[in-house]
Amino acid sequence: MKLSEATWTDVEAFETPLALLPVGSTEQHGPHAPLGTDAIAAEAVAHAGVDATDREVVIAPSIDVGVSAEHRAFPGSLWVSEDTFRAYVRETIEALAHHGFDRIVVVNGHGGNTAALREVCARISRGGDAYVVPFTWFEAVDPDGIEMGHAGPVETALLEHVTPELIDNDSKERGGEGAADRWGEWEGSVNLAYDTDEFAPNGVVGDPADGNGELGERLLAEAADALATLLERVAERDRHEE
Repeated sequence: MKLSEATWTDVEAFETPLALLPVGSTEQHGPHAPLGTDAIAAEAVAHAGVDATDREVVIAPSIDVGVSAEHRAFPGSLWVSEDTFRAYVRETIEALAHHGFDRIVVVNGHGGNTAALREVCARISRGGDAYVVPFTWFEAVDPDGIEMGHAGPVETALLEHVTPELIDNDSKERGGEGAADRWGEWEGSVNLAYDTDEFAPNGVVGDPADGNGELGERLLAEAADALATLLERVAERDRHEE
């Protein structure tokens, strides 16, 4: 059940402890992909994961602005601090738990959110009213040796499958021009760069032309299966309570 499309009476009658909270970002994804790429991906994986399980699950509205200050040089990119992000995620989860949805998977589409999500989910699970775990979709798939990058072939492929109309194909084919081969500017083990424009003039890491809808379909299926399996564990797992 998609919470934003349900009535309160629908929710009252929907008896399940399970909920998904998609989180993403609003940030540049090169000249070819939309600013909402990470949020679109998180929502697509959340819905596919529900379709892959027999359990009833609530899908909460997505959180579409995340920890993305590294993209601030690119117009349209939005960001909040980790403290603000953690607080928003925590309070949203507390509201879900208030209504009985106390087994929650946060479906994440943005790498910059991962550290903050792990921390806040741990705090809630240790001392709060819910058991919560983060799930970052691209960590659960095998792209056959293709590097994740940023706005590269993996993210582009998923969008080619779920929202192909949002991809600028001409820009996609040229996306390797001005792209970086890896994330950052490195000296030994130290990344000297803090912001994306310091090493990737067009905001892209990797070549988006290597991504296609066929790969995206497979990646979505893999992420959905992994999420469905995780939901089973979250639903059944005993949790320590004070």
